[in-house]
Amino acid sequence: MQKYDVLIIGTGIAGLYAAMNLPKSMKVLVVCKDIPWECNTFYAQGGIVTALDEADILAHVEDTMAAGAYHNDKEAVEIMSRSSIDTTADILDRGMEFDKDEAGNILYTREAAHSTERIIHAGGDATGRYMHYFMMVQNMHQLQKNTLVYDLLIENGRCYGIKAMINYKPETIHADHVMIASGGIGSLYALNTNSRTVSADIHGICVEKGIELVDMEFMQFHPTVFVDTPYARKLLLTEALRGEGAHVVGESGNRFLFDYDDRGELASRDIVARGIFDYKRKTGESVYLDFSMFEEAWFHQRFPNITQTFEGLGFKFPQDRVPISPAFHYANGGIGVDTHGRVPGITGLYVIGEAARTGVHGANRLASNSLLEGMVFSKRSVEYIMGVEKCTQNTPRFDKDYDNILHQENDKKYKHQLRQIMWKDVGIIRTREGLLEAKNFIYDVKNREIGRLLELRLNTAASIVGAALARKTSLGSHYIED
Repeated sequence: MQKYDVLIIGTGIAGLYAAMNLPKSMKVLVVCKDIPWECNTFYAQGGIVTALDEADILAHVEDTMAAGAYHNDKEAVEIMSRSSIDTTADILDRGMEFDKDEAGNILYTREAAHSTERIIHAGGDATGRYMHYFMMVQNMHQLQKNTLVYDLLIENGRCYGIKAMINYKPETIHADHVMIASGGIGSLYALNTNSRTVSADIHGICVEKGIELVDMEFMQFHPTVFVDTPYARKLLLTEALRGEGAHVVGESGNRFLFDYDDRGELASRDIVARGIFDYKRKTGESVYLDFSMFEEAWFHQRFPNITQTFEGLGFKFPQDRVPISPAFHYANGGIGVDTHGRVPGITGLYVIGEAARTGVHGANRLASNSLLEGMVFSKRSVEYIMGVEKCTQNTPRFDKDYDNILHQENDKKYKHQLRQIMWKDVGIIRTREGLLEAKNFIYDVKNREIGRLLELRLNTAASIVGAALARKTSLGSHYIED
Protein backbone atom coordinates (compact mmCIF):
# COMPACT_ATOMS: atom_id res chain seq x y z
CA MET A 1 0.00 0.00 0.00
CA GLN A 2 1.30 3.45 -0.97
CA LYS A 3 1.00 6.02 1.88
CA TYR A 4 2.05 9.68 1.83
CA ASP A 5 1.95 12.66 4.13
CA VAL A 6 0.48 14.81 1.36
CA LEU A 7 -1.00 13.83 -2.01
CA ILE A 8 -1.48 16.68 -4.52
CA ILE A 9 -3.81 16.07 -7.47
CA GLY A 10 -2.81 18.41 -10.30
CA THR A 11 0.35 20.01 -11.66
CA GLY A 12 -0.86 23.52 -12.45
CA ILE A 13 0.28 26.56 -10.50
CA ALA A 14 -1.76 25.70 -7.37
CA GLY A 15 -0.46 22.15 -7.09
CA LEU A 16 3.15 23.03 -7.90
CA TYR A 17 3.29 26.05 -5.58
CA ALA A 18 1.89 23.89 -2.78
CA ALA A 19 4.64 21.35 -3.50
CA MET A 20 7.28 24.11 -3.49
CA ASN A 21 6.19 25.11 0.01
CA LEU A 22 6.12 21.60 1.49
CA PRO A 23 9.50 20.63 3.03
CA LYS A 24 11.60 17.87 1.53
CA SER A 25 11.36 16.02 4.85
CA MET A 26 7.69 15.25 4.16
CA LYS A 27 6.63 12.35 1.96
CA VAL A 28 4.76 14.12 -0.85
CA LEU A 29 3.37 12.80 -4.13
CA VAL A 30 2.19 15.11 -6.92
CA VAL A 31 0.05 13.41 -9.59
CA CYS A 32 -1.43 14.51 -12.90
CA LYS A 33 -3.85 12.91 -15.33
CA ASP A 34 -1.65 13.19 -18.42
CA ILE A 35 1.72 14.96 -18.72
CA PRO A 36 2.53 17.74 -16.23
CA TRP A 37 2.37 20.64 -18.69
CA GLU A 38 -1.05 19.61 -20.06
CA CYS A 39 -2.86 21.97 -17.70
CA ASN A 40 -4.53 25.38 -17.83
CA THR A 41 -1.58 27.14 -16.18
CA PHE A 42 0.64 26.21 -19.12
CA TYR A 43 -1.77 27.92 -21.54
CA ALA A 44 -2.27 31.10 -19.46
CA GLN A 45 -1.11 34.08 -21.51
CA GLY A 46 -1.85 37.40 -19.86
CA GLY A 47 0.00 37.49 -16.57
CA ILE A 48 -0.38 37.48 -12.80
CA VAL A 49 -1.81 40.30 -10.71
CA THR A 50 0.13 41.83 -7.86
CA ALA A 51 -0.94 44.73 -5.72
CA LEU A 52 1.65 47.43 -6.41
CA ASP A 53 1.97 48.43 -2.74
CA GLU A 54 -0.13 48.78 0.41
CA ALA A 55 -2.00 51.71 -1.14
CA ASP A 56 -3.03 49.64 -4.17
CA ILE A 57 -4.61 46.83 -2.12
CA LEU A 58 -7.87 48.76 -1.62
CA ALA A 59 -8.12 49.52 -5.35
CA HIS A 60 -7.36 45.91 -6.35
CA VAL A 61 -10.00 44.65 -3.90
CA GLU A 62 -12.55 47.10 -5.29
CA ASP A 63 -11.72 46.18 -8.92
CA THR A 64 -12.11 42.47 -8.06
CA MET A 65 -15.40 43.04 -6.21
CA ALA A 66 -16.81 45.23 -9.00
CA ALA A 67 -15.91 42.69 -11.70
CA GLY A 68 -17.50 39.96 -9.54
CA ALA A 69 -20.77 41.94 -9.28
CA TYR A 70 -20.11 42.20 -5.50
CA HIS A 71 -21.01 38.54 -5.11
CA ASN A 72 -17.43 37.90 -3.89
CA ASP A 73 -16.39 36.93 -0.37
CA LYS A 74 -14.70 40.19 0.61
CA GLU A 75 -12.51 38.59 3.29
CA ALA A 76 -11.09 36.14 0.72
CA VAL A 77 -10.48 38.97 -1.78
CA GLU A 78 -8.62 41.01 0.85
CA ILE A 79 -6.50 37.99 1.81
CA MET A 80 -5.62 37.41 -1.85
CA SER A 81 -4.70 41.02 -2.59
CA ARG A 82 -2.73 41.55 0.63
CA SER A 83 -0.87 38.24 0.17
CA SER A 84 0.03 39.09 -3.44
CA ILE A 85 2.87 41.35 -2.32
CA ASP A 86 4.53 38.51 -0.38
CA THR A 87 3.90 35.76 -2.95
CA THR A 88 5.31 37.91 -5.76
CA ALA A 89 8.37 38.70 -3.64
CA ASP A 90 8.73 34.99 -2.83
CA ILE A 91 8.90 33.76 -6.42
CA LEU A 92 11.16 36.66 -7.42
CA ASP A 93 13.52 35.73 -4.56
CA ARG A 94 13.47 32.10 -5.76
CA GLY A 95 14.54 33.23 -9.23
CA MET A 96 11.38 33.67 -11.31
CA GLU A 97 12.02 36.28 -14.01
CA PHE A 98 9.31 38.56 -15.35
CA ASP A 99 9.58 40.90 -18.35
CA LYS A 100 11.58 44.07 -17.66
CA ASP A 101 12.36 47.34 -19.40
CA GLU A 102 15.87 48.34 -20.54
CA ALA A 103 16.62 49.75 -17.09
CA GLY A 104 15.81 46.43 -15.44
CA ASN A 105 12.44 47.47 -13.97
CA ILE A 106 9.58 44.96 -14.06
CA LEU A 107 6.99 45.86 -16.69
CA TYR A 108 3.35 46.17 -15.64
CA THR A 109 0.35 45.97 -17.94
CA ARG A 110 -3.36 46.58 -17.54
CA GLU A 111 -6.24 44.32 -18.52
CA ALA A 112 -9.99 44.86 -18.67
CA ALA A 113 -11.73 46.16 -15.52
CA HIS A 114 -8.44 46.95 -13.72
CA SER A 115 -8.14 50.56 -12.61
CA THR A 116 -4.35 50.62 -13.06
CA GLU A 117 -1.41 48.69 -14.51
CA ARG A 118 -0.68 45.94 -11.95
CA ILE A 119 -0.20 42.77 -14.03
CA ILE A 120 3.29 41.35 -14.49
CA HIS A 121 4.11 38.96 -17.31
CA ALA A 122 6.84 36.69 -18.64
CA GLY A 123 7.84 35.75 -22.17
CA GLY A 124 5.56 38.51 -23.46
CA ASP A 125 2.34 36.52 -23.71
CA ALA A 126 3.53 33.20 -22.28
CA THR A 127 3.38 33.89 -18.54
CA GLY A 128 1.72 30.59 -17.69
CA ARG A 129 4.30 28.38 -19.37
CA TYR A 130 7.21 30.36 -17.93
CA MET A 131 5.80 30.12 -14.40
CA HIS A 132 4.94 26.44 -14.90
CA TYR A 133 8.47 25.60 -16.04
CA PHE A 134 9.94 27.59 -13.15
CA MET A 135 7.80 25.70 -10.61
CA MET A 136 8.47 22.32 -12.21
CA VAL A 137 12.20 22.94 -11.82
CA GLN A 138 11.70 24.06 -8.20
CA ASN A 139 9.66 20.96 -7.27
CA MET A 140 11.69 18.62 -5.03
CA HIS A 141 8.97 15.98 -4.55
CA GLN A 142 7.97 12.87 -6.48
CA LEU A 143 5.82 13.66 -9.52
CA GLN A 144 3.76 10.95 -11.20
CA LYS A 145 2.02 11.32 -14.56
CA ASN A 146 -0.75 9.23 -16.23
CA THR A 147 -2.75 9.11 -12.99
CA LEU A 148 -6.50 9.40 -13.53
CA VAL A 149 -8.38 9.81 -10.23
CA TYR A 150 -11.81 8.18 -10.23
CA ASP A 151 -12.69 8.07 -6.51
CA LEU A 152 -11.93 9.79 -3.21
CA LEU A 153 -11.61 7.51 -0.19
CA ILE A 154 -13.87 9.15 2.40
CA GLU A 155 -15.35 7.60 5.53
CA ASN A 156 -16.79 9.10 8.73
CA GLY A 157 -15.85 12.65 7.77
CA ARG A 158 -12.24 11.94 6.86
CA CYS A 159 -10.44 11.61 3.51
CA TYR A 160 -7.89 8.78 3.40
CA GLY A 161 -6.70 8.97 -0.21
CA ILE A 162 -7.78 8.15 -3.75
CA LYS A 163 -8.44 5.38 -6.23
CA ALA A 164 -6.82 6.02 -9.62
CA MET A 165 -5.85 4.43 -12.89
CA ILE A 166 -2.06 4.66 -12.99
CA ASN A 167 -0.71 3.79 -16.43
CA TYR A 168 -4.10 2.12 -17.09
CA LYS A 169 -3.96 -0.08 -13.94
CA PRO A 170 -6.22 0.50 -10.90
CA GLU A 171 -4.28 1.52 -7.79
CA THR A 172 -5.08 2.91 -4.33
CA ILE A 173 -3.01 5.73 -2.83
CA HIS A 174 -3.39 6.71 0.83
CA ALA A 175 -2.43 10.04 2.34
CA ASP A 176 -2.93 12.01 5.55
CA HIS A 177 -3.74 15.11 3.49
CA VAL A 178 -5.24 15.15 -0.01
CA MET A 179 -5.03 18.42 -1.97
CA ILE A 180 -7.26 18.73 -5.04
CA ALA A 181 -5.68 21.09 -7.58
CA SER A 182 -7.29 19.55 -10.66
CA GLY A 183 -8.57 22.69 -12.38
CA GLY A 184 -12.01 23.58 -13.70
CA ILE A 185 -14.63 22.10 -15.98
CA GLY A 186 -13.73 23.30 -19.51
CA SER A 187 -14.24 20.04 -21.41
CA LEU A 188 -17.97 20.17 -20.64
CA TYR A 189 -18.32 22.92 -23.29
CA ALA A 190 -18.03 22.54 -27.07
CA LEU A 191 -16.07 25.80 -27.37
CA ASN A 192 -13.44 26.23 -24.67
CA THR A 193 -9.87 27.42 -24.15
CA ASN A 194 -8.93 24.74 -21.62
CA SER A 195 -6.46 21.88 -21.55
CA ARG A 196 -7.93 18.56 -22.70
CA THR A 197 -7.40 17.17 -19.19
CA VAL A 198 -9.79 19.62 -17.53
CA SER A 199 -12.99 17.59 -17.55
CA ALA A 200 -14.76 18.05 -14.17
CA ASP A 201 -14.22 14.45 -12.98
CA ILE A 202 -13.34 15.35 -9.40
CA HIS A 203 -16.17 17.89 -9.12
CA GLY A 204 -18.43 14.97 -10.08
CA ILE A 205 -16.94 12.77 -7.35
CA CYS A 206 -17.65 15.56 -4.84
CA VAL A 207 -21.30 15.68 -5.95
CA GLU A 208 -21.49 11.93 -5.35
CA LYS A 209 -19.93 12.30 -1.87
CA GLY A 210 -22.29 15.11 -0.82
CA ILE A 211 -19.54 17.76 -0.93
CA GLU A 212 -21.07 21.07 -1.94
CA LEU A 213 -20.29 22.77 -5.24
CA VAL A 214 -20.82 26.52 -4.86
CA ASP A 215 -21.52 29.31 -7.40
CA MET A 216 -21.58 26.85 -10.30
CA GLU A 217 -23.90 29.09 -12.33
CA PHE A 218 -21.02 31.55 -12.76
CA MET A 219 -19.06 30.17 -15.70
CA GLN A 220 -16.81 32.71 -17.39
CA PHE A 221 -16.56 32.98 -21.17
CA HIS A 222 -13.49 34.64 -22.64
CA PRO A 223 -14.54 37.22 -25.25
CA THR A 224 -11.70 36.86 -27.75
CA VAL A 225 -11.02 33.30 -28.92
CA PHE A 226 -10.16 31.91 -32.37
CA VAL A 227 -12.51 28.93 -32.68
CA ASP A 228 -11.99 27.92 -36.33
CA THR A 229 -9.83 24.93 -35.44
CA PRO A 230 -10.67 21.20 -35.26
CA TYR A 231 -9.09 20.80 -31.83
CA ALA A 232 -11.16 20.78 -28.64
CA ARG A 233 -9.03 23.55 -27.10
CA LYS A 234 -9.63 26.77 -29.01
CA LEU A 235 -6.93 29.45 -29.35
CA LEU A 236 -7.06 32.20 -26.77
CA LEU A 237 -6.19 35.79 -27.67
CA THR A 238 -5.15 37.24 -24.34
CA GLU A 239 -6.98 40.12 -22.71
CA ALA A 240 -3.64 41.91 -22.58
CA LEU A 241 -4.12 42.64 -26.31
CA ARG A 242 -7.14 44.80 -25.49
CA GLY A 243 -5.34 46.15 -22.44
CA GLU A 244 -2.59 47.39 -24.75
CA GLY A 245 -5.13 48.92 -27.16
CA ALA A 246 -6.45 46.31 -29.65
CA HIS A 247 -9.99 46.91 -30.94
CA VAL A 248 -12.98 44.58 -31.29
CA VAL A 249 -14.73 45.45 -34.55
CA GLY A 250 -17.58 44.38 -36.82
CA GLU A 251 -17.14 43.66 -40.53
CA SER A 252 -17.07 47.37 -41.40
CA GLY A 253 -14.51 48.17 -38.70
CA ASN A 254 -17.06 49.62 -36.26
CA ARG A 255 -16.21 49.38 -32.53
CA PHE A 256 -19.70 48.26 -31.50
CA LEU A 257 -18.84 47.37 -27.89
CA PHE A 258 -19.37 50.99 -26.86
CA ASP A 259 -23.06 50.37 -27.56
CA TYR A 260 -23.00 47.89 -24.64
CA ASP A 261 -20.73 49.69 -22.14
CA ASP A 262 -18.94 53.05 -21.95
CA ARG A 263 -15.64 51.21 -21.39
CA GLY A 264 -15.86 49.44 -24.76
CA GLU A 265 -13.18 46.74 -25.05
CA LEU A 266 -12.09 47.34 -21.44
CA ALA A 267 -15.39 46.44 -19.81
CA SER A 268 -15.41 43.28 -17.68
CA ARG A 269 -15.30 39.93 -19.48
CA ASP A 270 -18.97 39.07 -18.97
CA ILE A 271 -20.08 42.32 -20.63
CA VAL A 272 -17.63 42.06 -23.55
CA ALA A 273 -18.45 38.38 -24.19
CA ARG A 274 -22.21 39.06 -24.12
CA GLY A 275 -21.78 42.09 -26.36
CA ILE A 276 -19.91 40.07 -29.01
CA PHE A 277 -22.36 37.17 -28.75
CA ASP A 278 -25.39 39.49 -29.02
CA TYR A 279 -23.93 41.53 -31.91
CA LYS A 280 -23.20 38.39 -33.94
CA ARG A 281 -26.68 37.06 -33.20
CA LYS A 282 -28.43 40.30 -34.20
CA THR A 283 -26.39 41.19 -37.30
CA GLY A 284 -25.16 37.84 -38.60
CA GLU A 285 -21.76 39.51 -39.04
CA SER A 286 -18.37 38.13 -38.13
CA VAL A 287 -16.48 39.92 -35.36
CA TYR A 288 -12.74 40.57 -35.42
CA LEU A 289 -9.86 41.58 -33.18
CA ASP A 290 -7.97 44.39 -34.89
CA PHE A 291 -4.25 44.99 -34.14
CA SER A 292 -3.49 47.44 -36.96
CA MET A 293 -2.72 50.27 -34.50
CA PHE A 294 0.41 48.46 -33.24
CA GLU A 295 3.96 48.85 -34.50
CA GLU A 296 5.14 45.51 -35.89
CA ALA A 297 8.43 45.06 -34.01
CA TRP A 298 6.84 46.01 -30.70
CA PHE A 299 3.91 43.63 -31.26
CA HIS A 300 6.17 40.68 -32.08
CA GLN A 301 8.24 41.32 -28.93
CA ARG A 302 5.23 41.83 -26.63
CA PHE A 303 3.15 38.92 -28.05
CA PRO A 304 5.63 36.41 -29.50
CA ASN A 305 3.57 33.33 -28.71
CA ILE A 306 0.43 34.64 -30.43
CA THR A 307 2.46 35.92 -33.39
CA GLN A 308 4.12 32.54 -33.95
CA THR A 309 0.99 30.43 -33.37
CA PHE A 310 -1.13 32.42 -35.80
CA GLU A 311 1.66 32.69 -38.36
CA GLY A 312 1.35 28.91 -38.66
CA LEU A 313 -2.34 29.43 -39.51
CA GLY A 314 -1.54 31.95 -42.25
CA PHE A 315 -2.10 35.20 -40.34
CA LYS A 316 0.40 38.07 -40.39
CA PHE A 317 0.21 40.17 -37.24
CA PRO A 318 -0.35 42.99 -36.55
CA GLN A 319 -1.48 43.66 -40.13
CA ASP A 320 -4.27 41.05 -40.25
CA ARG A 321 -7.33 41.12 -38.08
CA VAL A 322 -8.52 37.77 -36.76
CA PRO A 323 -12.11 36.45 -36.46
CA ILE A 324 -13.14 35.86 -32.84
CA SER A 325 -15.89 34.32 -30.76
CA PRO A 326 -16.41 33.98 -27.03
CA ALA A 327 -15.61 30.53 -25.59
CA PHE A 328 -15.77 28.94 -22.15
CA HIS A 329 -12.67 29.94 -20.19
CA TYR A 330 -12.89 29.74 -16.41
CA ALA A 331 -15.08 28.33 -13.61
CA ASN A 332 -15.73 31.07 -11.04
CA GLY A 333 -17.51 28.52 -8.85
CA GLY A 334 -16.20 25.19 -7.66
CA ILE A 335 -15.81 22.91 -4.66
CA GLY A 336 -16.71 24.89 -1.56
CA VAL A 337 -13.77 25.61 0.79
CA ASP A 338 -12.75 28.03 3.53
CA THR A 339 -9.84 30.47 3.22
CA HIS A 340 -7.35 27.69 4.10
CA GLY A 341 -8.66 25.50 1.28
CA ARG A 342 -10.35 23.10 3.72
CA VAL A 343 -13.51 21.28 2.67
CA PRO A 344 -16.06 21.80 5.47
CA GLY A 345 -16.89 18.61 7.36
CA ILE A 346 -14.11 16.49 5.79
CA THR A 347 -10.80 16.25 7.63
CA GLY A 348 -7.70 15.92 5.46
CA LEU A 349 -9.28 17.19 2.22
CA TYR A 350 -8.30 20.52 0.63
CA VAL A 351 -9.09 22.19 -2.69
CA ILE A 352 -6.94 24.91 -4.29
CA GLY A 353 -6.77 26.76 -7.61
CA GLU A 354 -9.59 26.80 -10.13
CA ALA A 355 -11.17 23.63 -8.69
CA ALA A 356 -11.95 25.57 -5.50
CA ARG A 357 -14.61 28.13 -4.78
CA THR A 358 -12.75 30.44 -2.42
CA GLY A 359 -15.17 33.31 -3.10
CA VAL A 360 -12.56 35.65 -4.61
CA HIS A 361 -14.12 35.74 -8.09
CA GLY A 362 -17.77 36.21 -7.22
CA ALA A 363 -20.00 36.23 -10.28
CA ASN A 364 -17.21 37.02 -12.76
CA ARG A 365 -13.42 36.73 -12.56
CA LEU A 366 -11.23 39.82 -12.85
CA ALA A 367 -8.54 39.22 -15.47
CA SER A 368 -5.28 37.62 -14.28
CA ASN A 369 -6.48 36.99 -10.70
CA SER A 370 -6.46 33.22 -11.30
CA LEU A 371 -2.70 32.53 -11.14
CA LEU A 372 -2.54 34.71 -8.03
CA GLU A 373 -5.45 32.89 -6.37
CA GLY A 374 -3.75 29.54 -7.05
CA MET A 375 -0.55 30.69 -5.33
CA VAL A 376 -2.08 32.49 -2.35
CA PHE A 377 -4.53 29.81 -1.27
CA SER A 378 -2.23 26.85 -1.95
CA LYS A 379 0.30 28.45 0.41
CA ARG A 380 -2.40 28.99 3.03
CA SER A 381 -3.41 25.33 2.76
CA VAL A 382 0.21 24.26 3.21
CA GLU A 383 0.58 26.53 6.25
CA TYR A 384 -2.48 24.89 7.78
CA ILE A 385 -1.21 21.36 7.02
CA MET A 386 2.18 22.17 8.58
CA GLY A 387 0.38 23.02 11.83
CA VAL A 388 -1.58 19.74 12.01
CA GLU A 389 -0.25 16.90 14.15
CA LYS A 390 0.65 13.75 12.22
CA CYS A 391 -2.15 11.18 11.93
CA THR A 392 -1.79 7.77 13.55
CA GLN A 393 -5.30 6.31 13.11
CA ASN A 394 -5.93 3.11 11.14
CA THR A 395 -6.99 3.38 7.50
CA PRO A 396 -10.27 1.57 6.75
CA ARG A 397 -10.65 -0.81 3.81
CA PHE A 398 -12.22 0.56 0.63
CA ASP A 399 -13.24 -2.43 -1.47
CA LYS A 400 -15.61 -0.93 -4.04
CA ASP A 401 -13.97 -0.41 -7.42
CA TYR A 402 -14.93 0.83 -10.89
CA ASP A 403 -11.89 -0.13 -12.98
CA ASN A 404 -13.87 -2.28 -15.43
CA ILE A 405 -16.62 0.28 -16.10
CA LEU A 406 -14.82 3.61 -16.43
CA HIS A 407 -15.89 3.72 -20.09
CA GLN A 408 -18.86 2.29 -22.00
CA GLU A 409 -19.39 1.95 -25.72
CA ASN A 410 -21.61 5.01 -26.29
CA ASP A 411 -19.82 7.38 -23.91
CA LYS A 412 -18.01 9.31 -26.65
CA LYS A 413 -21.28 10.05 -28.48
CA TYR A 414 -23.03 11.20 -25.28
CA LYS A 415 -20.01 13.29 -24.25
CA HIS A 416 -20.12 15.12 -27.59
CA GLN A 417 -23.87 15.73 -27.23
CA LEU A 418 -23.37 17.03 -23.68
CA ARG A 419 -20.71 19.51 -24.83
CA GLN A 420 -23.01 20.84 -27.56
CA ILE A 421 -26.01 21.26 -25.24
CA MET A 422 -23.91 22.93 -22.53
CA TRP A 423 -22.64 25.45 -25.09
CA LYS A 424 -26.10 26.05 -26.57
CA ASP A 425 -28.26 26.09 -23.43
CA VAL A 426 -25.93 26.75 -20.47
CA GLY A 427 -23.65 29.27 -22.15
CA ILE A 428 -23.31 33.03 -22.45
CA ILE A 429 -27.02 33.87 -22.70
CA ARG A 430 -29.41 31.43 -21.05
CA THR A 431 -33.17 30.90 -21.00
CA ARG A 432 -35.22 28.87 -18.54
CA GLU A 433 -36.51 26.78 -21.44
CA GLY A 434 -32.95 25.98 -22.59
CA LEU A 435 -31.80 25.15 -19.07
CA LEU A 436 -34.71 22.74 -18.60
CA GLU A 437 -33.82 21.11 -21.93
CA ALA A 438 -30.25 20.62 -20.69
CA LYS A 439 -31.52 19.26 -17.36
CA ASN A 440 -33.72 16.70 -19.14
CA PHE A 441 -30.86 15.62 -21.41
CA ILE A 442 -28.55 15.08 -18.44
CA TYR A 443 -31.21 13.11 -16.55
CA ASP A 444 -31.90 10.96 -19.62
CA VAL A 445 -28.23 10.10 -20.24
CA LYS A 446 -27.58 9.38 -16.55
CA ASN A 447 -30.23 6.66 -16.76
CA ARG A 448 -28.48 4.91 -19.65
CA GLU A 449 -25.63 2.44 -19.56
CA ILE A 450 -22.65 4.77 -19.25
CA GLY A 451 -19.12 4.63 -17.86
CA ARG A 452 -18.10 6.15 -14.55
CA LEU A 453 -16.11 9.04 -16.05
CA LEU A 454 -19.08 10.22 -18.12
CA GLU A 455 -21.32 9.89 -15.06
CA LEU A 456 -18.96 12.17 -13.13
CA ARG A 457 -19.08 14.77 -15.92
CA LEU A 458 -22.87 14.60 -15.89
CA ASN A 459 -22.89 15.12 -12.11
CA THR A 460 -20.95 18.35 -12.57
CA ALA A 461 -23.06 19.49 -15.53
CA ALA A 462 -26.21 18.87 -13.48
CA SER A 463 -24.77 21.05 -10.70
CA ILE A 464 -24.17 23.93 -13.16
CA VAL A 465 -27.67 23.63 -14.64
CA GLY A 466 -29.29 23.36 -11.21
CA ALA A 467 -27.50 26.45 -9.95
CA ALA A 468 -28.44 28.40 -13.11
CA LEU A 469 -32.10 27.43 -12.73
CA ALA A 470 -32.09 28.39 -9.06
CA ARG A 471 -30.80 31.91 -9.79
CA LYS A 472 -33.80 33.59 -11.40
CA THR A 473 -32.17 36.92 -12.24
CA SER A 474 -28.99 37.81 -14.13
CA LEU A 475 -25.82 38.45 -12.19
CA GLY A 476 -22.28 38.73 -13.59
CA SER A 477 -21.50 35.83 -15.91
CA HIS A 478 -24.95 34.26 -15.28
CA TYR A 479 -27.20 36.03 -17.78
CA ILE A 480 -30.74 34.75 -18.19
CA GLU A 481 -33.18 36.00 -20.83
CA ASP A 482 -36.89 35.42 -20.24
